[in-house]
Amino acid sequence: MAARVLQRPMRRAAAVLLLLAPGPLACGRTPAVDPAYRAEVEAARARRLSELTADDGWLTLVAREILRPGENAVGSDRSSAVVLEAPGIPPRACSFDVRSDGTVVVRAEPGAPVAVNGAPPAAVPLVPENEGRTHDVVTVGRVRITLLEMDGRVLARARDPESPRRKRFEGLRYFPIDTAFRVEGLYEPYEAPREVEVPSSRGPARRALAPGVVRFTLAGRDHALEPTVEPPDEDDLFFVFSDATAGTESYGGGRFLHARRPKAGRSKVVLDFNLAENPPCALTPFASCPMALPRNTLPVKVAAGEKVPAGH
Repeated sequence: MAARVLQRPMRRAAAVLLLLAPGPLACGRTPAVDPAYRAEVEAARARRLSELTADDGWLTLVAREILRPGENAVGSDRSSAVVLEAPGIPPRACSFDVRSDGTVVVRAEPGAPVAVNGAPPAAVPLVPENEGRTHDVVTVGRVRITLLEMDGRVLARARDPESPRRKRFEGLRYFPIDTAFRVEGLYEPYEAPREVEVPSSRGPARRALAPGVVRFTLAGRDHALEPTVEPPDEDDLFFVFSDATAGTESYGGGRFLHARRPKAGRSKVVLDFNLAENPPCALTPFASCPMALPRNTLPVKVAAGEKVPAGH
């Protein structure tokens, strides 16, 4: 009888010790992360930060304007087609003249600090960024301008290495690294890539190719995400997704995620949401970004990857 009486307090003590013992469920703590995996994620984040803060990174953008047929004035005057606010830029520094054949030439005003690839401008068409060859760079003072062809239009994008947005950048904010958000999914290719219409944060929707769908389990529920690729045989699967943190803890327009398309005969895809990134338009108003489609909206919280930027 005495032995039975002693067992009860011991059982109670054991139960109390189990409740107090550290573990993944105690106090909502995140399970320990393998140091090698943590180093891998942190290295990817360091590369991402380096790209963002580089001289040609998104934080240096100070203008993004569609050029209209004819003359497009560039300068500090607020009525200019491309307004530049850096010191030393005259009210009218130059103009981008869009010809009837779609080509663009730059004409500098006398005495204005304007150059093309470091030399005085010549009356020859400028080479845009996406022609597969070295593109032209127009400098106006310290500001660098390049042209970009998109959806049949020509855009001028201006970058200032001394941009206030770059100088005041507070860095990226992240959810804690959690291996529960690194999941394996199954890639189900379509018989042929489907053309889908993806909404844009600025301007009309864009068309993209969806090669298939990835099915996976997260937070005890089954989900599916549809990636896009460019070109059709691209190995990189690009996802624009949203989740239950969007608009509060993460950016409301969704986030980006990349994964490697499996080789022929295989179906496994690793989705690592710890590497989820904010789109450029979360960091600058001078970007146009694809937005998450309803079918790529997850009904669970993906508390992994980048949080909404500070001050957004």
